[in-house]
Amino acid sequence: MITLSSDFGSPYPAAMKGVICGRSDARIEDVAHDFPRQDVRASAFWLTQTLPYFPPAVHCVVVDPGVGTGRDALVVRAGEHALVGPDNGVLLPVARELAATAGDEGGVEAFTWAYDDPASTTFHGRDVFAPAAAAVHDTGVEHVEERPETTPTEDWVDLRFPEPAVDADGATGEILVVDGFGNAITNVPGDVLGERFGETVAVGGDGVPVRRAYAAVDPGERLVTVGSHGNVELAVNRGRGDEAFGRSVGDDVLVEW
Repeated sequence: MITLSSDFGSPYPAAMKGVICGRSDARIEDVAHDFPRQDVRASAFWLTQTLPYFPPAVHCVVVDPGVGTGRDALVVRAGEHALVGPDNGVLLPVARELAATAGDEGGVEAFTWAYDDPASTTFHGRDVFAPAAAAVHDTGVEHVEERPETTPTEDWVDLRFPEPAVDADGATGEILVVDGFGNAITNVPGDVLGERFGETVAVGGDGVPVRRAYAAVDPGERLVTVGSHGNVELAVNRGRGDEAFGRSVGDDVLVEW
């Protein structure tokens, strides 16, 4: 299959599907088209939370603030998966995770994808990446390097999420993303909470209960928990954690024991 992910909303992904259908009989699956617009890091995070659940596929990802500039088009092979998209870092976190899951000790392999002048300088999703995804799918992930458009490269834009600081007094991190429910997801790994479920920690100096489920506190009450992503998150039962804690993407977070 070919999966599609973007920050396009609607109707732009339909044009990408049309291009792919005209070139390949691949099954097409939408991952999401409402990633935060032009937010490469947030999109990269959500890709790590979604693409590893797919069987081997070609993943076309277009979150591309640099569209129309000299940035490269990239194909990244990770295990039995391939990712196609702009060379701005958005593909790399999930590629590393896919390669690790596959037990590929060699890590990821990247190739630049050569393309002629596209019809539009503002819609490379349709004119560059959709055709490339169809070509990679029909050639086979294991034969990417045989395509005349590909050139192996080790010079790509990398992207890594910031590391938290954890010590005996607490953890310092930052808000990576805020989901649609308002949960403020940090870069602090959930295992730092250890045996603290049922206890109280301090966030910004205020005592907040540590609970395993949102409904373990009353509606409208704040809590610290571990989300499905495995990271510490600041949440509110039936409310928005970002607003209740006064935190936005990129803000620092101090959780003290």
